[in-house]
Amino acid sequence: MNIRLLWLAFMLLGLSFTSWSQSQIEKALERYNSNSVEYISVEDLIQLRKSNPKVKLLDAREPSEYSISHIQDAIYAGYDDFTLEAIQDKISKNDTIVVYCSIGVRSENIGEELQDAGYSHVYNLYGGIFDWFNKGHKVFDQSEKPTERIHSYNRFWGKYLERGQKVY
Repeated sequence: MNIRLLWLAFMLLGLSFTSWSQSQIEKALERYNSNSVEYISVEDLIQLRKSNPKVKLLDAREPSEYSISHIQDAIYAGYDDFTLEAIQDKISKNDTIVVYCSIGVRSENIGEELQDAGYSHVYNLYGGIFDWFNKGHKVFDQSEKPTERIHSYNRFWGKYLERGQKVY
């Protein structure tokens, strides 16, 4: 087989897998979310952070998930143990806040709580840390070192993670 043809077939397969995974994330978000918190894409978040380095990232996952992998400079907010009191000294009501979780379901719930409490610039990271990592961006462990290990929550949600070492 011609090497160019083989390369083209490989590229098309990779593109179709990426679009399959992305459409699966989209379907899950349509199913589980109400769009009550405005989404921000990975690409838009990167641009926003370039223009406003003071954007606050809140990680709405459990401690075990955060310690395995998180986006750099993210503030642990938690989910089951989330309280406004625990993070109010780290964010202000005028901050631009982007909440994320694995794909964006739990983070919508935390975003709603923030909005109900009067935080006005709250966004939900579309596709969460999975989309962030799937698109080639770094994540960090509890020592703030880059890692390829991603806490995948469980096997059901882990199917949306395309790369890295899944940790359950």
